[in-house]
Amino acid sequence: MDTLDLEPVQERGERVAHLVAAFQERFGQRPEVVVRVPGRVNLIGEHIDYCGYAVHPMAIEQDILAALGKRDSPGLQLVNLDSRYEAWEGENLSELSSSPKWWGYFLCGVRGVQEEVGQQIPGVSCIVDGTIPPSAGLSSSSALVVTAAIASLWASNKLDMGREKLAGLCARAERFIGTQGGGMDQAIELLAMKGSAKLIEFGPLRTFDVQLPRGGVFVVANSLDEKNKAASNDFNTRVVECRLAARILAKKLLEGEGWKEGDRLKEIQEKVGVEVGQMVERVDSVLHQEDFTLEEVLELLGVTLDWLQKNVLTPNTQHLNTFRLHQRAKHVYSEAARVYQFRDVCSSDQPSALTSLGDLMTASHASCRDQYECSSTGLDTLVSLSKECGALGARLTGAGWGGCEGVEGEVLSQQGGGPGDPEINNTR
Repeated sequence: MDTLDLEPVQERGERVAHLVAAFQERFGQRPEVVVRVPGRVNLIGEHIDYCGYAVHPMAIEQDILAALGKRDSPGLQLVNLDSRYEAWEGENLSELSSSPKWWGYFLCGVRGVQEEVGQQIPGVSCIVDGTIPPSAGLSSSSALVVTAAIASLWASNKLDMGREKLAGLCARAERFIGTQGGGMDQAIELLAMKGSAKLIEFGPLRTFDVQLPRGGVFVVANSLDEKNKAASNDFNTRVVECRLAARILAKKLLEGEGWKEGDRLKEIQEKVGVEVGQMVERVDSVLHQEDFTLEEVLELLGVTLDWLQKNVLTPNTQHLNTFRLHQRAKHVYSEAARVYQFRDVCSSDQPSALTSLGDLMTASHASCRDQYECSSTGLDTLVSLSKECGALGARLTGAGWGGCEGVEGEVLSQQGGGPGDPEINNTR
């Protein structure tokens, strides 16, 4: 079913019961609904969704739960069960700080829906409980955005919005906080199906269920090095470098002024008219491995600094003077090819399928580490230890610079609510 649905809680569980009790104690009434949004782990396809390329994630059990109730007065009351995170109350949806707080992501989702439906969101009280480790590359921030968007649609009686449309809305909404991400996180959190990974394509958004080979085990290991991608310019720097690489590749490979019409690497590949793997050769022939200086970029494109700042750079990358374009583009094109290779291996019956998937994951990590430079000492150590201990493959997952890695291996041995409860929206 494409639209969101409300279902009575059959088995509330201790977490939901605790959340309901906390809501009643805080606000003096029972919540009307409880929303659940899962986190995700990306099996392969890192830092390529915002370049237009397909990714290969799956949802995980860890999630965000939010108990909701409507208010008579406008504005939001936001409380986190974790006492480390401060509460927030107000009506100003633009109150996003340069060092984003947890509630800033919630405001993004509300603002996104408000702009979509063209009306102010009715007042809502909310208590949140999350089991997704924060800043660990498992999409806790996007899960909050999606949770807020669902809460806003519920409060506005607009739950008939399709999941795919909502995923696109949430992807755009998260950019209010300053991170120029793609749409992977929001899509898998809204469209995941139990027992299946997803191949997700963009432009337009399309999803395909992928059954992973039997006998494989995917483990998510946390390095405990936290990285809030919205609190630094590392993530947006990579986005900008990919945009510049696309512009320069287009300028050199395409005739005329077509280079100004798109800044995604996938768009350039399609205009050149070759397979994605062949673009790696084009990158080697067109982009030099040394850093591109700001002056060199301006000269190559024939543009002014003002044009570059308005059309390519983000507010937190205006100060950059050098760009690593060859390495970033090479990672994106090679990683995009690995995503489909991963899918093809999963759909084959070859006995070596798990080994092949492990090799792809390990190659992905090497590219993230060496070409995209988004790994960390902790992640590299985890990958090395995993391989030494027998894992078939291992790689960082999420934005990187800390957070989690995914490990793939084989199974070595196997052994064989009631009336009056609030409703729950479980995003599958």
